[in-house]
Amino acid sequence: MTPLARSADALLEASVIGSFSRIGISARSRLLPEFSAGPEFAGGRVALVTGATSGLGLVAASQLAWCGWTVHFLARDETRAARARGQIAAAGRSGARVSYGIADLEDTGSVLDFARAFLASHGRLDVLIHNAGTIHGRYAVNPAGIELTLAGQVIAPFALTSQLLPALRAARVITVSSGGMYTQRLDPEALQLSESGYRGVTAYARAKRAQVALSQEWARRISPADIAFHAMHPGWADTPGITTALPRFSRVMRPILRSPDEGADTIVWLATADRRLLGSGRFWHDRRPRPVSRLPWTRERDPGAAGRLWDCVAAAAAQD
Repeated sequence: MTPLARSADALLEASVIGSFSRIGISARSRLLPEFSAGPEFAGGRVALVTGATSGLGLVAASQLAWCGWTVHFLARDETRAARARGQIAAAGRSGARVSYGIADLEDTGSVLDFARAFLASHGRLDVLIHNAGTIHGRYAVNPAGIELTLAGQVIAPFALTSQLLPALRAARVITVSSGGMYTQRLDPEALQLSESGYRGVTAYARAKRAQVALSQEWARRISPADIAFHAMHPGWADTPGITTALPRFSRVMRPILRSPDEGADTIVWLATADRRLLGSGRFWHDRRPRPVSRLPWTRERDPGAAGRLWDCVAAAAAQD
């Protein structure tokens, strides 16, 4: 990488707005060597994507289908799933195999049932993409008493990964986090917000911080020769989820929001790039590793926090 490219990337990263907006990926796609080649045809590979009925997940699934992958996705609603399947298949190459299963990520039992059905019908999984994410406007819990953001975005991905380990060999697990996680410090004891003073944006940011910590824990516990774990954030992308959950932000920032294709770029790149170049346990944005903390008060000072988070989430995920 040239000194000019390195300096431009560093300046963008420091600016936040420049990095997270479409300005960042527009500049980086011209300057960084990681953008020199796009994904190539890779027939025979299998991907499982959550949250693929719209937004970044739909784009990622469609692009992998275009690359010749077999794509299976998890959805909550049958009607939306059938519509997304048609869109993904239409974007794929002739004869692309696209299928889906129905599950509620906020219900651990439903997730485990989905995983068992997947294992029964698919003997192999090359890439698991945890993309689903929702900002809840009001406090609510699932039947087990777990706040829905924590249930759907922390416990469910952990449960799904754990259950699918037999199919993941020389594979990759990609977790789509959020730049919002930079505002929160990892605190396992404060991960589940109470009803009093509940803020959906805070719950979401804490869950996204936990996702990154768990991705790193998976990488620490499993050899990258078996499974590589990656977390990434897509920047600010113009998706239905952002429009619904953050309407004012979406309206004000719309001129510089990334397109869904730009937001999904690093997801697809992590799924298709040479695994020898990626390692495991890193946090990515615009095809390059990034620090997991930006603000002094969010830096990890407790070396045992990630381990305690793992133990708590593993216990919750094991409940069927």
